Amino acid sequence: MKKGDILEGTIMRCDYPGRGILIADGAEVSVKGAVPGQKVRVRVKKKNSSRCEAMLLELLEHADGETESDCPHFPECGGCQFRMLPYEEQAQMKSEQIRRLLEDALTDAPEGWYEGIRQSPDVTGYRNKMEFTFGDEYKDGPMSLGLHKKGSFYDIVNVSDCQIVDEDIRRIRGVVLEMARESGLPFFHRLTHIGYFRHLLVRKAKATGQILVDLVTTTQTTAVDGTHLAVTSEMIEQRLTEVLNALELDGKITGILHTLNDSVADTIQSDETRLLSGAGQIEEELLGLRFQITPFSFFQTNSRGAEVLYEAARDYIGETKDKVIFDLYSGTGTIAQILAPVARHVTGVEIVEEAVEAARRNAGQNGLENCDFICGDVLKVVDDLKEKPDLIVLDPPREGIHPKAMPKILRFGVDTIVYISCKATSLKNDLAALQAAGYRVKRVCTVDLFPGTVHVETCVLLVREPVKDDDKEIIG
Repeated sequence: MKKGDILEGTIMRCDYPGRGILIADGAEVSVKGAVPGQKVRVRVKKKNSSRCEAMLLELLEHADGETESDCPHFPECGGCQFRMLPYEEQAQMKSEQIRRLLEDALTDAPEGWYEGIRQSPDVTGYRNKMEFTFGDEYKDGPMSLGLHKKGSFYDIVNVSDCQIVDEDIRRIRGVVLEMARESGLPFFHRLTHIGYFRHLLVRKAKATGQILVDLVTTTQTTAVDGTHLAVTSEMIEQRLTEVLNALELDGKITGILHTLNDSVADTIQSDETRLLSGAGQIEEELLGLRFQITPFSFFQTNSRGAEVLYEAARDYIGETKDKVIFDLYSGTGTIAQILAPVARHVTGVEIVEEAVEAARRNAGQNGLENCDFICGDVLKVVDDLKEKPDLIVLDPPREGIHPKAMPKILRFGVDTIVYISCKATSLKNDLAALQAAGYRVKRVCTVDLFPGTVHVETCVLLVREPVKDDDKEIIG
């Protein structure tokens, strides 16, 4: 087998993160976008001594249990990967992926360590945040506003009937696209870095129904050929406010913003954000607490699923009465505030300044006086923390815990660590260091916050066990 070879076979299993595995010439071949039971034709695109990857060319036979997708944009749109499967099968497949990934990495895990998957309460319309991109569905085609086409950096699918958001967000997307087309201004071309319309960010709180809309553009009010157009940002802002306020929605738009971003990077960031109407944030409610969410705040995108995740974390943490808790990588302080009512003190550490400011506001709004939030890199901040924690919650970014931060965290010597992971391969790497330091995995569950996709959250309870040497127990 070599690069470029065409293979046919049946997918035997699906490994994290959502890669189908077929056997060819006695070797395992990884195929993105394929699920167990499908017969496929693939082309080998990478082959070395450690792995073989192939690109799906054709689906020859469907797997048993496959159904017609509930979304008309699947599989062309790259937002979802598993919409051809009933939700129960999706969830079970993701659960098995995590169990297989972690079981070989664990030492001395008790029987029953893996507790399966906790499903999302909502399977459709679950996202409280959506970032749509302006572009075209094909070269020189009409302007579109949606998600990237599967496997493409440039082509944008018009997701008018996207099933992971609710009807309010779909309506907002539609009228903003119509307004953009009427303006005559072009979308921002990611290759030439010329154009005006870039992104549309919409957030809708599940509990309150409040909606925040943020149009992201450049300052280039010119045509693609450089011709100056008689359209100003102020005119766009006025028209945006008019069309949004005229919409009939189930929820209520409580804030309209315009973010200017002239960066060449294809990311949503703010050079300047103008408040056009209402407030610059919305409020969401989780487990009886209220949280303010700004356009760029980190907040779990599935509100009702987040409640399931945080209930799992609270269950794993156990009794917190009179305990000191460190919430490292705390984001907007959601977990810290859920634990604070019965804890002695909670300290959150987060590197994103806006998230820390939001956490402080939210704690004050919720009447929690025993929460402190520190802005800074965990790697540096832990050196200056004077309190000794009783337990630590870790919820790191996708890349996991910085290798230089891990020894500093371990030096606190807490008996209990609860690790929440959004990327299980990073979790697996970090478990090696945690277990080497004397921690043992006691409980693991997955929580599905992203139905239809390959993504899943994992919650792990680790308990520090005394090290024994020559029959003498050593603590430390």
